[in-house]
Amino acid sequence: MRFVIATLMATASLLSPLAESADVEAVITSVDTDRLSLSLDDGKSYQAPEEFNFEGLEAGVKVLVFYTEVDGKRVINDLEILQ
Repeated sequence: MRFVIATLMATASLLSPLAESADVEAVITSVDTDRLSLSLDDGKSYQAPEEFNFEGLEAGVKVLVFYTEVDGKRVINDLEILQ
């Protein structure tokens, strides 16, 4: 999984050299595995890569999401479930 995330980060940095990485700590409001996206209580939607593992992610779970904004979309680089 770490290899996949590292590969995605490298790809994102090549495709969007001006993109900045950021992070947000929030609670999941919805999970859409068909569209590969998460919505958080910050009001934003985050796009997951195809290989993303949604196990354990459901509404009400507090997460720390590391993302890069690419073409106006927030693309998940990494995600941690917080207790």
